[in-house]
Amino acid sequence: MKAVNLTDEEKIELLRIARNSITSTVNGEGLPEVEPKTENLKTPCGAFVTITINDSLRGCIGYVEPVKSLAETVNEVAAKSALEDPRFPPVEPYELDKIEIEISVLSPLTRVKSVDEIKVGENGIMIKRGWRRGLLLPQVAIEHNLTREEFLEHTCLKAGLPPDCWKDKETEIYIFTAIVFKESDFKQKTGEGV
Repeated sequence: MKAVNLTDEEKIELLRIARNSITSTVNGEGLPEVEPKTENLKTPCGAFVTITINDSLRGCIGYVEPVKSLAETVNEVAAKSALEDPRFPPVEPYELDKIEIEISVLSPLTRVKSVDEIKVGENGIMIKRGWRRGLLLPQVAIEHNLTREEFLEHTCLKAGLPPDCWKDKETEIYIFTAIVFKESDFKQKTGEGV
């Protein structure tokens, strides 16, 4: 099963939703309401919102499972990425013009029988062992030039597990694909912001 197939208009709408959500919550105005405009945006789907400033990570949170419509998911996780990522202090109002927003829309998870099924750069990974879970998006492997083994090790570490726990039969390994797009993709195409 594949992720939804998004048009450029739908991607721009999701980026607009994320930007509105971040701006509104960072300014203390609460989470805005969203009204999904297309069938794809109404489809329950997992998604992550990544916030960067000058190519440095500033926040990243998402839902792996499809718990809400894609539009509602992006709306919620955008605010959480800005305010609740435990690795960073909350985004401040003065940072709003500096942030770049990237959205990753996830396909459903598929459990792998062999790590040979993992295509570096195409698949993201989720490692699960007991109550611990760690997930890395497909673009992480490319950005950090990771081999398949390094990608698995980093995902184990993200779950708070030993780096080689992926070799253990008790560890569950899932893969997924993602449609990944960011604000600058559209600024370059149109010459203006989203």
